[in-house]
Amino acid sequence: MSFSRRSTDKGYPPCEQTKGKRDLETELFHIGLVFVAAGIGIGALCFFLFQGRMPQLPCIMSTVMGLYCPGCGGTRAAAALLRGQIFLSIWYHPLIPYSAVIMGGFMVTQGLHRLGVKRIKGWKFHNWYLYVAVVILVVNFLIKNMLRLVWGIIM
Repeated sequence: MSFSRRSTDKGYPPCEQTKGKRDLETELFHIGLVFVAAGIGIGALCFFLFQGRMPQLPCIMSTVMGLYCPGCGGTRAAAALLRGQIFLSIWYHPLIPYSAVIMGGFMVTQGLHRLGVKRIKGWKFHNWYLYVAVVILVVNFLIKNMLRLVWGIIM
């Protein structure tokens, strides 16, 4: 036995090694479909159950510590984005429109590619999508809390 062989190499031809395995983009596409279906279902349930009047719960971090939490403004940003108010959505929480663009682009291109549209190549997942999201989250958290603590501007 040769020690240069990787532990996953079992001597099978390449087609036999990958048979039955899914790639990352397929898994992410299926997860995205579940999230889209759940979002539509929960949105419809909330619309018919609460008829547009969602109960407001206070933010514990804001109430106890006097700081905005990293996700503060996310619901308002999502609602503004659904109403087509893109700049207001960016103001409330820039991670929401960023995520909508990345997820929307991924889902649309992957979906069209899977439907057989030859000219469309599905987006691939890249780690830098997550790195940018973390930077957006941290910068948003710092700016909002600096505005609140230093200048007294409440959003």
